[in-house]
Formats: sequence, C-alpha cells, structure tokens
Amino acid sequence: MQAGRRLFRNKSALIGGSILLAIILSALFAPLLSPYDPIKANQRTSLEPPGISHPMGTDRFGRDVLARVLWGGRLALPVGFVAVLIAAIAGAALGLIAGYYGGLPDSVIMRFIDLLQAFPGILLALAIIAVLGGNLVNLMIAVGISSIPAYARITRGTVLSIKEREYVAAARALGIGDTGIMLRHVLPNVLAPLIVLATLGVASAIITSSALSFLGLGIKPPTPEWGNLLAEGREFLQYAWWVAFFPGLAIMLTVLAINLLGDGLRDALDPYLRR
Repeated sequence: MQAGRRLFRNKSALIGGSILLAIILSALFAPLLSPYDPIKANQRTSLEPPGISHPMGTDRFGRDVLARVLWGGRLALPVGFVAVLIAAIAGAALGLIAGYYGGLPDSVIMRFIDLLQAFPGILLALAIIAVLGGNLVNLMIAVGISSIPAYARITRGTVLSIKEREYVAAARALGIGDTGIMLRHVLPNVLAPLIVLATLGVASAIITSSALSFLGLGIKPPTPEWGNLLAEGREFLQYAWWVAFFPGLAIMLTVLAINLLGDGLRDALDPYLRR
C-alpha cells in the first residue's frame, strides 16, 4: 500500500504510465482509430504527406502510416512483454537455485550465465534468430534468452543476502523443505527488484526486437512492426520523412514511458531510494 501511494505521488511515473496506457489502448483499438487496411496497397496515394485523410501520410505503396504504426504496436508491445516474461521466469529460477544452494549448482549455473553474458544481447539474439528462423514466436524467444543473465544475477545476489536471515533459519528449523522455503520465504523478497528490472527490461526488449526487424531478421514485411517500418522508410528520409519518423516516434515514446514508469517503481519499491 505504501509503495502504491509513493508511486502515485511520483509525477514522472504517472506521466510515463499514462503515455504507456495510451499507446497500449491505441494498439488494442487500432481498427477503430484508423479505417485503412495496414497491408493493402493503393498506388494512387503513394507517398502522400500528412494531411486530413492520412494524418501520418502514406508509404511508397500508398498504405496509411498511422494504420501501420497502430497495428505495428500490436506486435512490438507483446514481443517486449512476453520476452521479459520468458527472461524473468528463467533468470529468476536459475538465480534462485544458484543463490540458495551455492556450491556446484551455483558454479555450473553462473558459468552458463557468464557464457550468455559474453555475447552482446543483440548479437546473441541474432544468432538465435539465425538458428530458429524469423517469426513472432522465435523473436520473443530470442529476445527473452538474450535478457536472462540480468535477471539471474540480480536474483542470485538478493538470495545470497536473504537466505541467512532469521526467518529462513526458523522455517528450516520447522522442517520446511528447500522448495517451500525458496517459494514461500525467499522468492517474495526477490520480487521487488525483479519487478523494477522487468519494467525497464520491456523497453530494452522492444528496442532489441525492433532492431532485429530493422535488420530483416525479425517480423517480415508486409506485416507492420515498428522495426521493419523504420527499415522501409530509411530510403525516403530526404523527401518522405514521415514514413520513418512516426514509427521511430512510436518507439521513442514507448521506451520513454516505460523508463519513466520503471524509475517510479524503483523509487517506490527500493527502500534505499525512498525519500
């Protein structure tokens, strides 16, 4: 309750949350906000500048940019959230086991995490996409796997400081098994930093997935996705700026909103940053 009140008193978090909610609702109600088909071409309206009939203009095939940006959000946002969910669940599980048991399990798990972390996230995602193929599900998996190390490390570090506390020792003395202690007494105390990291991680996942699509390894045209919309518009920057500008603006606003919300959550949940 106190964390909720602190969050709602944070103006930056409220602004970020409001922008993010507006973007999510715009993606959900895309068919109502734009009457145009995001895929159907119309050469008679090719590269029209923003106007009354097309508020964000049209692309080289005459497709409405507003419709494509709105429908692109229906793919970019789920990729970000699902990828973070994959990374958070896998990373938290690995970090929980490594931190709680220590010894050989800790060494094996953390060397695996070191191996993943040795590759830049985008490079690791590129390699996974190259193996699995470029589609929506594989894009989520690739971005999720590339983000696992951060969640594993923060979970392990938090568990190492929690497992020696009195309430854990008391639960152990009462005969509660390791699984029960980890799930009922350790994991709840790890959730706060994980929630903050996951919130900020959504922004990174959206950028990574858009970058993969921009490079042609993610969601393929003509299906609209913010990354491939940017790629389609880069060759028209000099005389049809709107084709790339508005997808880029959508990515920027989404990432900014998530970061503002994440900073607010960090201030609300982290006891060392409370004012």
